[in-house]
Amino acid sequence: MSSLARKLQEQQSQERQHVTKPERKRALWHQVTPGEKLIWVLFAALLCFGAVQIVTAQSAIYKVNKDIQEVKTSINDQERVNADLKVQVKELSKYDRIMLKAKEHGLNLNENNVKVVQ
Repeated sequence: MSSLARKLQEQQSQERQHVTKPERKRALWHQVTPGEKLIWVLFAALLCFGAVQIVTAQSAIYKVNKDIQEVKTSINDQERVNADLKVQVKELSKYDRIMLKAKEHGLNLNENNVKVVQ
């Protein structure tokens, strides 16, 4: 009986092994189809194109801002020159200086010929 019991036990263990055989799990990631590949490539291309456009726009904005700053600097320099020239005009148009230059050129002031304009 021991051999018969042993055979029976071996058969039951073999059946258990066949029954408890793990089932094959389905893959969560199926193979990528050509359509999906095309979509991903287009997405990557659009992303790169957008990035290049943003960098190009920022570069143009930087250049315009730089030009604006240069123009503002040149305007300030010209205003300073203009202010200096106005001061120089005021100094050169003083009455005493005009009389001195007139006398140097041989002109004299005749009070009878002077008309006051207001």
